Amino acid sequence: MLETADRPVSHDDNSAAPSGGSPIALNAINRWVPHNLVMRDSWFPVAHDYSVTGKPVRRAVYSHPIFLWRDNGVAVASEFHPNERIARDKSEFTNAQGRYPVMEHYGVVWVWFGNPLAADPRHLPSLPFLPPKGGLPRHMTATVRFESSAPISLENLIDLTHADFLHADVVGDERSDSETVETFYDSETVTMVRTCVNKSVAPVMKFFSGIKQPTQNVRQVIRIYLRSHCAIAYGRFSPGDDVPLFHPCTPETRDRTRMEMVMNTSNAGLMFRHVMPKAGYKVSRQDSYMTSPQSPRYMRHTDRKDLHSKFDQAGQRYRMAMMELADRQANGDFAYRDNVSADCSDIIGLRKELFQF
Repeated sequence: MLETADRPVSHDDNSAAPSGGSPIALNAINRWVPHNLVMRDSWFPVAHDYSVTGKPVRRAVYSHPIFLWRDNGVAVASEFHPNERIARDKSEFTNAQGRYPVMEHYGVVWVWFGNPLAADPRHLPSLPFLPPKGGLPRHMTATVRFESSAPISLENLIDLTHADFLHADVVGDERSDSETVETFYDSETVTMVRTCVNKSVAPVMKFFSGIKQPTQNVRQVIRIYLRSHCAIAYGRFSPGDDVPLFHPCTPETRDRTRMEMVMNTSNAGLMFRHVMPKAGYKVSRQDSYMTSPQSPRYMRHTDRKDLHSKFDQAGQRYRMAMMELADRQANGDFAYRDNVSADCSDIIGLRKELFQF
């Protein structure tokens, strides 16, 4: 049984009560404009730690420039290039020197976007399968870009059933003896848990993990941290290997997304350990093929309604939660109501004995 403090979705729970007043109902989320959602007071992952050296590199969050470099080994994040002759005013997101709050954790450099005085390590998402000090081999990391808004990429991701059709050549098709889908949420996260009995074995495990059986029991989890646009995916395949994935969708602009992926396959067999992280490039191209054409269609309000199946509950909850959070921030409320740093090992079903740091 799934034990979690997160609130489960009721089938009758189709609205959220934002701080601004009236509830957000299904007719609103069916016409949402994800490009208008800008999250503040959050840690955004902007680079793998090894890519930040003494030479400045450029990143962006919502089109705000971020220059990264190391000063005596310590990561620095600034809205100005260190050699730039500053002839413009700094933004409200940096201190008097034009620098963002920055921290390194899980092998990733994080930049705080919002009120610099509110930056707090307590608001960093929980990623329990990654070593806090980093150090994973580089072949377990990748950088991918999507030509779509970050919320569209994440909404696609949280519908775990899409993988059976879009990524069947990697993770297996839709055939199974039974399937259950659960959705859990609070004000800062949305989690989808999918359990399949005797599902078609994943081709990538058949060829690179040596799985001989025709089927597997599968438990897949997607957990999204709303403000930072970060997701974690954790798959348990029996027989087979665990697949723990950090899948951030950092909004470089309102319609372009950067993913600094980390997949900790340290506990898998030798071939799968090296091959599976590289499969991320193939999977991301497949995702981009679907999401890129969608993105411009959501850039403005329309009377055309989205249609949903019974498996879209997590996606609908994600839209509601994002709109409710955006409403709170529009009304000046940037406080965290729930603890995003709380250990999420139980809800994702982490095998803790494999990830002891």
